Amino acid sequence: MLKLWKWYQSCLAVHPVKTQMISSGFIWGIGDITAQVITNSAIKNHKRNEDDDKEFKVNWKRVTMITFYGLGFVGPVGHYWCEGLDRYMRLRLMLRPNSFCFVASKVAVDAYLYGPLDLLVFFTYMGFSTGKSAPQVKEDVKRDFLPALILEGGIWPFVQVANFRFIPVKYQLLYANLFCLLDSSFLSWIEQQQDAPWKQWMKSFLPLKEQEHRNE
Repeated sequence: MLKLWKWYQSCLAVHPVKTQMISSGFIWGIGDITAQVITNSAIKNHKRNEDDDKEFKVNWKRVTMITFYGLGFVGPVGHYWCEGLDRYMRLRLMLRPNSFCFVASKVAVDAYLYGPLDLLVFFTYMGFSTGKSAPQVKEDVKRDFLPALILEGGIWPFVQVANFRFIPVKYQLLYANLFCLLDSSFLSWIEQQQDAPWKQWMKSFLPLKEQEHRNE
């Protein structure tokens, strides 16, 4: 593990963006495999029929799509986001690094800007990647975005507090990606849940007019 860590550090020093892209793609791909296993187990637990004896097979096409999402979006965007956000807080807002205001401001901006953007891009990308039309993708985003935002909103701020307070900027995306192993599994699982009852329950908290509009 020590040799692997030193190798990662050397790659990060020479090719920071490429290293972040490759590591992000790998982690998100592993996360989707985990999500497929969880989803398959959940289906077997709730449905007892002749299909239960079928051997589980990983959907490698889907894994590839998720891997490319980590490779093409999470890696490069996450890299520049971590560096840009840190630079903005230090140089433009003149906040002292590791101070309460510095960490709290970074967590708030990350939660309100990057978090929703990440979810929106993920669900949109997954929709178009599977051949869905624009109206279908729009409906899927409406179905999945709010539940994911609510559930992730209760976890990621705590993760990022430790990240922005204790982890050097160049390793912050790697730290986040380690939790993204769970996050990618979670998002893939949500996307595969389709119109599950618990999503309907969460949407019931929307204003009445918006619910009626979505049901039209």
